Amino acid sequence: MKYAIISDIHANLEALTKALEIIDRHAVDEIVCLGDIVGYGADPNDCTALVQERCSIVVLGNHDAAVFNAAVAADFNLLAKNAIAWTRKTLKEEHRQYLASLPYTHQKESLHFVHASPLSPESFDYILNSHDAADAFHCFDEKLCFIGHTHVPALFARGGKAKSINCVEQFIVNVGSIGQPRDGNPMLAFGIFDSATWEYQLIRSDYNAQRASEKIIDAGLPQELGFRLLYGM
Repeated sequence: MKYAIISDIHANLEALTKALEIIDRHAVDEIVCLGDIVGYGADPNDCTALVQERCSIVVLGNHDAAVFNAAVAADFNLLAKNAIAWTRKTLKEEHRQYLASLPYTHQKESLHFVHASPLSPESFDYILNSHDAADAFHCFDEKLCFIGHTHVPALFARGGKAKSINCVEQFIVNVGSIGQPRDGNPMLAFGIFDSATWEYQLIRSDYNAQRASEKIIDAGLPQELGFRLLYGM
């Protein structure tokens, strides 16, 4: 099976449609979404509809959860809180219900899918470094755990950061962010994994970030949320 694993779309329709174009050229068998379909961006309804249509496996992100559970947004910064308030008013009820139906985790083959961490998935803790990863390895039995949440691509083995995966050890794979990269590179990011060859590829691509930025500002969302797309921050 060949999987495309996407995460952290954050209502960025330009980035999502570009990613799907690339995915279609790779002839994948399934598309997995690791959550945070909404939040920050200007197109929560279109992005939710596309994910519902195209993705066979979808798990819940913290910004998705904040749409129907206000307590999740309690620790958000002001920008994120303002964006979620706007999203709640903008999102169609059918899409809100879809987000509320999503599970925290999903397992298939030797793969574990979760938005933030397999360690207490409902807490949406960050795996930022090898120390965080070490704690999380005790919380899944599968060979690979795919995550998002930090918006920064990364590979972790039990011994620390890794440059590639193999079929012998366990790994935590952060696929980065489709709609709001934060590693200083504004190009969208996602992963493709082939379970037949056990190969993982990180995909980066330009997209119309200028248009996505302008739409955020035109929608009345905080300008900083638009500007940051141009710099990958």
